[in-house]
Amino acid sequence: MSLLTPAVRDAALALAPHELPCYIYDLGALRQHAAAVRAALPEPVELYYAAKANPEAEILRALAPYTDGFEVSSGGELTHVRAAVHDRPLAFGGPGKTPEEIASALAAGVRRFHVESLHELRLLARLTARHHTGTTARPRVLVRFDPPVTADALAGSALAMGGRPTPFGMEPAAAAEALRMFRDGSLPGLELAGLHAHLASGLGAGAQLALTEEVVAEASALAARCGVRLRELTVGGGMAVDYSRPAARFDWSAFGTGMARIAERYPGPVLRIEPGRALTAYCGWYATEVLDVKRSKGEDFAVVRGGTHHLRTPAAKGHDQPAEVLAVERWPHSLPRPAAQDDRVTFTGQLCTPKDVLARRAPAAGVRAGDRAVFALAGAYAWNISHHDFLMHPPPGFRFLHPPEPGTGG
Repeated sequence: MSLLTPAVRDAALALAPHELPCYIYDLGALRQHAAAVRAALPEPVELYYAAKANPEAEILRALAPYTDGFEVSSGGELTHVRAAVHDRPLAFGGPGKTPEEIASALAAGVRRFHVESLHELRLLARLTARHHTGTTARPRVLVRFDPPVTADALAGSALAMGGRPTPFGMEPAAAAEALRMFRDGSLPGLELAGLHAHLASGLGAGAQLALTEEVVAEASALAARCGVRLRELTVGGGMAVDYSRPAARFDWSAFGTGMARIAERYPGPVLRIEPGRALTAYCGWYATEVLDVKRSKGEDFAVVRGGTHHLRTPAAKGHDQPAEVLAVERWPHSLPRPAAQDDRVTFTGQLCTPKDVLARRAPAAGVRAGDRAVFALAGAYAWNISHHDFLMHPPPGFRFLHPPEPGTGG
């Protein structure tokens, strides 16, 4: 089954060799997916996009109509996202916020902060007192905490940020102290919005719902013990993207139904999710050219323009990026054309390291030098987390494919 949309296939074949590698984003496919996710969520659940997954301005603008806001995790992200979607609410999260970043966020009008520690809470209070003019709304704080959850709730996660020693958020005792500071009026310049917990990534819908229910129960109990009211409760993102089964997708319909049940059981706070990868991964492709095909100890290798310095995800996560070969019949050289002998080929890049592998033993019968290799699920944590300057190869290009305007006929 091909993962390429027709528009992406045409674009990948139309690019000249010197225009490769190139990231191709199908914005029509992204909007369609985002609309389906939004429709699956019950009304009490808010949807924020975690900009760290892919902060391209075109991506942000395409997602804006389907989201309630954006989560940013640095001063740089904040400035970038604010410029791209200036009228959308932002939540400033992430550990290690500097005083300069917090002050800039306050000056820019950001009013929602995910606070990671008691020190950060006190720092935010001090900086708010310096910047508050009396005419602006008080910053709304969500205290990030690491609630006790069962081991089963985190089983199967690809990446755990909680449930173990972690630099993220506060232990329940510290979170309780933060809540009591609000209750006792020790933070007059700040408003308590609620709690935030993001414990794991890579969970399917059933596991995600089970973890969410535990988090909501623990958050409700903590608030009750501290005598405070939660208006908002962010339960994070981490919805699974399965690179080994690229046609499978997170079951948003089942997740939405489960979230409605949780919201009904725990009425009061607005529940919020912050997915990143699960929104944008499917809309991006990394298209490149096969430069050479060689055989080593009985295995075929296809060396492509670019590599993991452009698309770090497979090396970072230890998976094979889904690959598809598009045949190019034109061979401009008078030299023999290298071709694979086997049905399966390992795709590698141009870097001087054996870790520069995009896909191992991928189905690519007869792939030749000069053909196009297009890697799917490259719409998240791809270019923006890659080690761009290693060996100083040129950066990839970028193409954003817009859907045709209604009534244009194409």
